[in-house]
Amino acid sequence: MFIEIKGIKKHFGEGESRVDVLKGIDLELNKGEFCVLLGPSGSGKSTLLNIIGGIDSADSGYIVVDDEKIEEKSEKELTIYRRKHLGYVFQMYNLIPNLTVRENIEVGAYLSDNPLDVDELLKTLGLFEHQRKLPNQLSGGQQQRTAIGRAIVKNPAILLCDEPTGALDYNTSKEILKLIEEVNRKYGNTVIMVTHNDAIKHMADRVVRLRDGVIRSNVLNDSKVSATELDW
Repeated sequence: MFIEIKGIKKHFGEGESRVDVLKGIDLELNKGEFCVLLGPSGSGKSTLLNIIGGIDSADSGYIVVDDEKIEEKSEKELTIYRRKHLGYVFQMYNLIPNLTVRENIEVGAYLSDNPLDVDELLKTLGLFEHQRKLPNQLSGGQQQRTAIGRAIVKNPAILLCDEPTGALDYNTSKEILKLIEEVNRKYGNTVIMVTHNDAIKHMADRVVRLRDGVIRSNVLNDSKVSATELDW
């Protein structure tokens, strides 16, 4: 077991405005697994992703990644943990506007002791011929590819994806999902993807459904299909 999540609870607000977002989450993931977190808006899936990523802290419970307990880390150790072990892909690309595609990806490489080869990655991403362009010269799909490149060039053990296709059209979304699938297969990162798109579950190894802050189902996918075969 690579990731163990135990008894995670989280609330926001106090008194009458208090909302219990996570009400005791237990989950185990294996190394290299592709896990999709599904659920309606407000189900707690993004909050759980942020706690796994060390961006947010839980009220109670703990998370163990590769035999290391996140809660026991100091702020400095947590920063190092995020830098070395985690890659993030968000719905918004958050690229640095005055840096080229290549330079945006190299920013991620500087954070790693063992980065991937940037040239090889640019080719995998289909961005090699666009590497000298600035973000405002790219399509939405190319910007998201660049954001994925920046996240995975670190060679992170865990790739956290929060609605990575939320701002993209159907065809571009499928391209991005195919790319994440390829990255998972090629580099062996454990992928945790938050989405409200039910169709994406078919390409995952594990499908976890959240509703009202609890896990409603946690199933392994016996009939996994390629991202190219998805339809919605």
